[in-house]
Amino acid sequence: MIYTVTFNPSLDYIVPVDGFKLGLTNRTSSELILPGGKGINVSTVLKNLGLDTTALGFIAGFTGDEIRKEVEALGVKADFIRIENGISRINLKLKSIDGTEINGQGPDISAAKREELLEKLNELRAGDVLVLAGSIPATMPRDSYQNIMRRLAGRGILIAVDATKDLLTNVLVDQPFLIKPNNHELGEIFGVELKTREEVVPYAVKLRERGAINVLVSMAGEGAVLAASDGKVYEAPAPKGTLVNGVGAGDSMVAGFLAGWLEKKDCRHAFCMGIAAGSASAFSEYLATKEEIDTVYQAAAGLIRQV
Repeated sequence: MIYTVTFNPSLDYIVPVDGFKLGLTNRTSSELILPGGKGINVSTVLKNLGLDTTALGFIAGFTGDEIRKEVEALGVKADFIRIENGISRINLKLKSIDGTEINGQGPDISAAKREELLEKLNELRAGDVLVLAGSIPATMPRDSYQNIMRRLAGRGILIAVDATKDLLTNVLVDQPFLIKPNNHELGEIFGVELKTREEVVPYAVKLRERGAINVLVSMAGEGAVLAASDGKVYEAPAPKGTLVNGVGAGDSMVAGFLAGWLEKKDCRHAFCMGIAAGSASAFSEYLATKEEIDTVYQAAAGLIRQV
């Protein structure tokens, strides 16, 4: 079974507003509400690819009830822990101005509720996959990911981590199966600016040398780099297509890589699936379907080269 953890899930309220003006009343031209959070996005794409997943995390209030309902409507099993106080956050995504968002805070998570999550994770068995994705609420310890990995160490569980800064670097010693920084996050770790795949390669290798088994670096329109568990380094430019919606593309890449690995246990195939899923979501209004991913896979396969 594949499990994803989203510590601070949301309802994403996605609206285009034509001719948006500050200080005035603006009206939407359409409205869409979707369950949000990196782990939930990974679960959604995995389900689209035919793989069953369970979404874990914390929910609260009427928004939490809706998150659970929306996740289950996607065909993903929801096993969230309910927080009695507060409400799960609502994130406003203003489509008319690219990248403009207003994100909520979410509920406070007590030590008792964190322990309840750890008890759920303690039920994972050898061969299971766990995805830890996104930021953590301010009320949680900064070493939360590391604590989870150490709790599950030595049990044959494949753990993928998609996070930033110390949340990511702190887990390297525990040898996560997959980490997926983007090039900006990778550069931030080492205090450099990384714009090209060639510049990314040595730093991806450094993270693998520090303990990560596979280091997958997403680079939006520049493509991607993989420092792989087979000891090889692969890179590829982005497949050609029209950018429609970049939200969730990185999460889709994680899902695609894991689906590809579970299918063939082959790094090149997993890399190609990651590129295909990430690109297909970027070319789509919503997270990519299997048919969309399969179409892009054919193009991506011809772009990959070993460095």
